[in-house]
Amino acid sequence: MNLSNLRPAKGSVRERKRVGRGQGSGMGGTSTRGHKGAQSRSGYSRKTHFEGGQMPLQRRVPKFGFKNINRVEYKPLNLDSIQTLVEQTNATVVDLNLLLEHGLVSKKDLVKILSRGELTSAVEIHAHAFSASAKEAIEKAGGKAIVPTKPAKEEAAN
Repeated sequence: MNLSNLRPAKGSVRERKRVGRGQGSGMGGTSTRGHKGAQSRSGYSRKTHFEGGQMPLQRRVPKFGFKNINRVEYKPLNLDSIQTLVEQTNATVVDLNLLLEHGLVSKKDLVKILSRGELTSAVEIHAHAFSASAKEAIEKAGGKAIVPTKPAKEEAAN
């Protein structure tokens, strides 16, 4: 065996159908397209989702709900996970950089502190939002809940 006599396996390759080459070929006349109608013409293309005149699925199924374009999505972070972080790192300030280093949030996340669990350490927590009960629990433990101010460039745009 060498490169000059390699062949595909028997039956694995079909010859292409040559339509419109006379009646003797068995594929002359209408060239396998049937009789008349749009589908027999050249240049025909069916619209996507066309179902032969039947009411299409996207019109049969009712529309409902909406997406609020002004919604602000926060990444929730509970007090118990902050307490665990403080115990591991002995940090007195928990800011977004510390949370990012320990994989609790991603770079573009907006963080909201929620009140599940208990905070026993007096820590200064920087986050984009706080639930009322979380803020109360932080201050009760002797800490501070600080929301960062917007940079001057963003304030000028608003």
